[in-house]
Amino acid sequence: MDWKEFGKESVDALKKFWNFIWHEDSIWSWIVNILLAFIIIKFILYPGIGLLLGTNLPVVAVISESMEHDGSFDKWWDSPALCDVSNGSVRSCSQNEWYASRGITKEAFLGYDMSNGFNKGDIIILRGTTYEELQVGEILVYQSKLAYPVIHRVIAKTDMIETKGDHNQRQIYDSRINERYITKEQIIGRAWVKVPYLGYVKIWFTQFVQCVTFNGCSFK
Repeated sequence: MDWKEFGKESVDALKKFWNFIWHEDSIWSWIVNILLAFIIIKFILYPGIGLLLGTNLPVVAVISESMEHDGSFDKWWDSPALCDVSNGSVRSCSQNEWYASRGITKEAFLGYDMSNGFNKGDIIILRGTTYEELQVGEILVYQSKLAYPVIHRVIAKTDMIETKGDHNQRQIYDSRINERYITKEQIIGRAWVKVPYLGYVKIWFTQFVQCVTFNGCSFK
């Protein structure tokens, strides 16, 4: 084998590929660019960020309104909620009363991270955390029996972790999510940085795939 000739052919092939990627304006060039971007982000950039931040899920897109605040903080603080009654039923109350029943004052809540919540479509960058490091008021991302992680605020921590979505009128406790009993093993990370609305790219793409795959479009 003529290694000199082989090396020259390899360099020529790389130059042609580089020109194809960066300069050629064809549908195939666009497709290859998209595939390369996906591979780099999925298998190099994303794991690298996760390694630096100490979590295997460093970035999440918010796909529900469960952490949104309607209007100002005061308007949300006085908005409707459902408070538990000793006989197991619930009564109408306000978010103010709900949090007061858990020993959380308005002043304490205003000192929490992202005290004004965040919106559907936001991107949240996470940092790794442990049960010991986690504090009441922080935004926790944890695994449930849903197909996607839950991102809600920690409202209590004893031998278990409890959470609640700011927008929700009460905690969720059903067969898929039990916000009154979250174990250490379910912890994925805690919210660190919010990037407004960038997550809609993922949401719209997912809806597009569902539309094409299942022939059922429901864009919002």
